[in-house]
Amino acid sequence: MRHAEQVTFGGSALDRAGEIRNDPAALRAARDDPDARAILFWRGKPLISPARPARLVRLEMDHPVLADAAEETILLGRENGAARFAFDLSQWQPENVDEAALGGFLDPSEQRHPALGDDMVFAELRRVMTWLDPRDAELAATGRAMFGWHRAHGFCAACGSRSDMVQAGWQRACTVCKASHFPRTDPVVIMLITHGNSVLMGRSPGWPQGMYSLLAGFVEPGETLEAAVRREVFEEAGVQVGEVRYLSSQPWPFPASLMFGCAGEALSREITIDPVEIEDALWVSREDMMEIFAGNHDTILPARKGAIAHFLLENWLADRLD
Repeated sequence: MRHAEQVTFGGSALDRAGEIRNDPAALRAARDDPDARAILFWRGKPLISPARPARLVRLEMDHPVLADAAEETILLGRENGAARFAFDLSQWQPENVDEAALGGFLDPSEQRHPALGDDMVFAELRRVMTWLDPRDAELAATGRAMFGWHRAHGFCAACGSRSDMVQAGWQRACTVCKASHFPRTDPVVIMLITHGNSVLMGRSPGWPQGMYSLLAGFVEPGETLEAAVRREVFEEAGVQVGEVRYLSSQPWPFPASLMFGCAGEALSREITIDPVEIEDALWVSREDMMEIFAGNHDTILPARKGAIAHFLLENWLADRLD
């Protein structure tokens, strides 16, 4: 697919500086570089300047706010030869935090640190991902996914002892049994399943009223992407799928997935949903989907902008899947 890397979180060609992650001297030099910058996160929320065009904030490495950050940092990569390090401020406790909103489907709350200007806020990445340019989006997604992985994997899976962050944040090492642990990315297939002029859409329980998207599911061990597409569509909607082809991928740091966008041709139109998996599924014609994307449909909302489902549907409507 020629437009594959135009998907949100893709296509910025970030230099990840992998060759210096295990080089203490090179890391020290990278941190001491006057052009190095800190990128901040609070409970997975990146620090941004939300005024349009929004941008991911990059602070100097000696900024006073970093006194509230955890000691361990993550090397995200380099921009124009200068390092970018992710700092976690989750131990800072803002006033009047709405805990119920945090981590919700679309958290609208913003947090402002007193050591930063009023034009800087910590904001939920799912809400602001389309505000950022590709480089900012990739840096934000990488930092969010990595801090999430460290929070969930603080103990050795082999012996249960606490592990330490090493290799500039890209590995955890157990000091007891010496096991090494690396960041996880879970493969997920998301499927543009068509039959004639229609596409198969579904919704999960708990989604906002009117929200539908493409069917999706995790790839199982020992399974190809094509097999996963056929299995997931049949399990969720009872629809048999024939030919399957890969289209595009998207890192999805909520918490740590890699979405594989695929196109598949349905062999039948009859739908039998699994109510444990999804709440509803239906076929939507190309004409109706155009009305949905225009915001003119009575009952169905367009797929969320920034998500690969929206990207695939948009390219399907424009006949740009080749």
